[in-house]
Amino acid sequence: MSRIITTEKPSVLPWFAAGAVWLVLGFVLPLYRLWALGLTAVVSVGAWLAAKKICPPQITQHEVAFNTGVGDVDQMLEGIEKELAALHAINDAIPDQRLSDAMSRMENAGRSIVEAVEAAPAKAKTVRRFANYYLPDAVKILQQYATLARQGVKGENAASVKAEVEQNAESIATAFENQLDALYAAESMDLSADLAVLQSLMKGQGLG
Repeated sequence: MSRIITTEKPSVLPWFAAGAVWLVLGFVLPLYRLWALGLTAVVSVGAWLAAKKICPPQITQHEVAFNTGVGDVDQMLEGIEKELAALHAINDAIPDQRLSDAMSRMENAGRSIVEAVEAAPAKAKTVRRFANYYLPDAVKILQQYATLARQGVKGENAASVKAEVEQNAESIATAFENQLDALYAAESMDLSADLAVLQSLMKGQGLG
């Protein structure tokens, strides 16, 4: 998941040193003469090289959640991870085992989706709606359920909402798993085609 990114930021001091040479020698030498201009250029380059050796680039490291090489995909995956973390926290607070099991299925499917997209960023376009709507909406609904359960609300409307969430949790989990399965649809078709070709070749060689 997370990655350490190393970046180098060149020091500006070599350029200051080179500029300082031109500034100082400009007062001392007649830069309108070719020899003075050439000498100043040589000294300036020497100052730049010396300063560069003394002042190496500044190396910084920072951690990023994802580094697929595609900025909007990394941002989408970070959003999914945030929602899955919220889902996990809600699950820890819910005592109903059946609902908890369904939420665990949702989380497992979601994390597998993240892994699949991270490995193949081109798959991101097939999970945009999942990332932007389905998962956040499911987390929002389950958060409301957890709030009602925690507050011990006993009204008829609250009971109806809780019952509806409990009844539909498994369907939501199945939808998440179907989204994961859809990511591998193309690979499954390619694999089936490859197997068919292999079986044909084996039969042609009398091995089938």
